[in-house]
Amino acid sequence: MPARGSPGVHGDGTATVPTGYVARPAPEVPLEHLDQLWFQVTGTICNLRCTHCFISCAPDNHTFEFLSLEEVREWLVRSATWGVKEYYFTGGEPFMHVDLPAMLAETLERGPATVLTNGTLLPERALAPITRAARASRYSLEIRVSIDGPSAETNDPIRGEGTFERALDGVRTLLDAGFLPIITATQVWEPARDEDVRREFLARLREIGYARPRLKILPSLRIGREALRARGYADDERVTEEMLADYDRRQLLCATSRVITSRGVYACPILIDSPAARLGSTLEQADRPVRLEESACHTCWLHGAICTNHGGIGRDVT
Repeated sequence: MPARGSPGVHGDGTATVPTGYVARPAPEVPLEHLDQLWFQVTGTICNLRCTHCFISCAPDNHTFEFLSLEEVREWLVRSATWGVKEYYFTGGEPFMHVDLPAMLAETLERGPATVLTNGTLLPERALAPITRAARASRYSLEIRVSIDGPSAETNDPIRGEGTFERALDGVRTLLDAGFLPIITATQVWEPARDEDVRREFLARLREIGYARPRLKILPSLRIGREALRARGYADDERVTEEMLADYDRRQLLCATSRVITSRGVYACPILIDSPAARLGSTLEQADRPVRLEESACHTCWLHGAICTNHGGIGRDVT
């Protein structure tokens, strides 16, 4: 298997391409089993405009719209025959959806659920019924809060002024409600600082009363706004058949997941801006192999199913 290193980078920030590089046909990954069903519940609509967002979510980005409660309910019913093991709610910002509590209550009757949030919008009117539903369910509800640095100086240039303290307030609110949120941070710092950043993160979270904080570090995805903030992918950062020779393809999200959006079923939440990632209007139509032809697939090959609560470089650290 080829070495899993990053390409070189020119002085202008663009990646170098090895001499003699030849593009090869992208391999395909079949749907092994539909373990995770994702809901792009607020589409690309978010209260923040993060500079590293891979699908460029924003208050005015209506490329993908909200899913209705009735739509989510119908997809939950359809998912029963597929043996789905867990459900994820993302966006955009899920807590912008007034029906999120009802969606989660119905989901928790079927299986475990996870909400991916920036933690800055946790109104009592939403969190109280969600907390009640979680306590009454036999299944778990995970809340993931995105904070991209252990201080305002590191987080706010990425997520916006004041978002660090607002997100920490959100973490406190979740702790008071009995949740143990997973803090997710995109690696926007130099890799050499990984251990220092981890220590700073854990220390800051303990300061606010999170005794055994759960921290997940995610690699950056060099598409959307991140390609403008840092750099895009090099031409040779593509997955080839040889790279999958001794590789467990179940580590890739598209081998076990599908994403429900307002515009149909997609291969994974990373690629909803790619027309080729749209697989159809039904789960039956989406039950077909996914071609790993997108540059972002390279990051998943390097790090595993980074979007889920499991796998990837982002392991829980206490």
